[in-house]
Amino acid sequence: MKDGQYVYILLCGDGSLYTGWTNDLEKRMESHASGRGCKYTRSRLPVRLVYTECFETEHEARSREWHIKQLKRPEKVKLIEAGGGSL
Repeated sequence: MKDGQYVYILLCGDGSLYTGWTNDLEKRMESHASGRGCKYTRSRLPVRLVYTECFETEHEARSREWHIKQLKRPEKVKLIEAGGGSL
């Protein structure tokens, strides 16, 4: 998945949620799944993609990532469920 800027939420093996952004969602998911992603997810494998949004610009994606990170867990769960995902 290229040609866009993505915000995503992962469900980690310990039940926690991780929010990030990327311009290549497929490559980023491969790196997270293999333990080469960020330090946070590396120690919480396996991870599962539960939510994505696509934006035209990096600025929009980073701004949305920041806003999602400000949400409390119940609000993130509602966002995931509203987007068709499940935990």
